[in-house]
Amino acid sequence: MITLKQVLVHMRAGRWTEAHNLVQTDDSLLGAWLHGILHIQEGDLEDAEYWYGKAHRNFRQRGTLAEELERFEAELLK
Repeated sequence: MITLKQVLVHMRAGRWTEAHNLVQTDDSLLGAWLHGILHIQEGDLEDAEYWYGKAHRNFRQRGTLAEELERFEAELLK
């Protein structure tokens, strides 16, 4: 079983393919949010908006990539 922390490690190391392959196996709201953040990082805003919707988050009111990652990690620690 993967953890979203593993996805973050791959993201921070620039291993987009590995991060994307792992995050696709997580069907939680947090997984969908991180999937959206990954698409932002990749520059794929259309897919990012889709995944934000799946996570019940407002894509248009998101912060910067750094702010989103910070918010995500804070939520992950709860």
